[in-house]
Order: sequence, then C-alpha cells, then structure tokens
Amino acid sequence: MKKFLLLLSCLVSFGVLAQKAAPSPAAVASQKVGNTEVMIKYAQPSVKGRLVFGTKEAKALVPYGEVWRTGANEATTIEISNDITVQGKTLAKGVYSLLSIPGETEWTIIFNKEAKMWGAYTYKEANDVLRVKARVSEHAHTEQFAIGITAAGQVTLDWDKSSVSFYLK
Repeated sequence: MKKFLLLLSCLVSFGVLAQKAAPSPAAVASQKVGNTEVMIKYAQPSVKGRLVFGTKEAKALVPYGEVWRTGANEATTIEISNDITVQGKTLAKGVYSLLSIPGETEWTIIFNKEAKMWGAYTYKEANDVLRVKARVSEHAHTEQFAIGITAAGQVTLDWDKSSVSFYLK
C-alpha cells in the first residue's frame, strides 16, 4: 500500500509539473505574402524586469553588436515557399534560421542556412545566405517577445520598448 501511495504521489506531482507554463513558450507566425507562404517558428522570452537590449557592461540580456537567436531556446526559423525579396534582396525558397544583431538604432537581420541550432552558440557567419538592415523604433512596452507578419509582407519583432520591421515581397 505504501508503494502504491508513493507511486500515486509521484504521478500527481509530475502531472502538476507538466501543466506549468513554459518560461519561453513556443509560438508561430504565419501569413501568405502574395503567393508565398511564410512561417516563422520561435520561442517567446519575457522581460521579467530585466534590461533586454543594451551594452554588455550594463549586463543587457541581449547585448548590442552580438548575434542573437531572435527569441529563446532554439534559433528562430523562417520557412518560405517561394523565392522572395527581403528589403529588396532576393532570398531563395527554403528554411533558414532567423538571427539578428541588435543595435541601438539599426539591426542586422540574418538568414542562415543552418536552420537547426540551439540558440546562436554554433552560428557560423559563413552559412549566412542573406543579411539586411532594419531600423529600430520605440513603442509601448511588450512584456513577451512577439513576431508578426502582415499580408503586405511587413515582419515585426517587438520586445520591451523596441520594435524592428523588415519587408518581404
């Protein structure tokens, strides 16, 4: 009987743990842009009172000038069903990791052919397929990182008080 109660207690405990929300839940943004299907898979970290973007010296979560996975956990991926242009530059259909290098006024958006990587720890610039620049604008606080895509092809990255957009066509 003691073994049964211990087993039952463990099962209930594991069930409660399994129901706890993930700290950086998985999310998907998808949209048809013209005749091209675009799907971005990412994880949504939260601000939680931390300094998100800034200098290394200020101990920012995402330091300026360093490659970031553009989300949490595994690197964010973008899948496009047809060739498309990004900020006017051609990107072939396929699946890419979507990385970025945040800056105070401008970000570098990176499309890298290594779609499966944990964070940006194994990132290799030699695998970059395309890099484009995107401007940063300030907006109301967004607690949880979010990516949006409009039918007109605007991709927006919003987190904390920063919003970055780039355009697909």
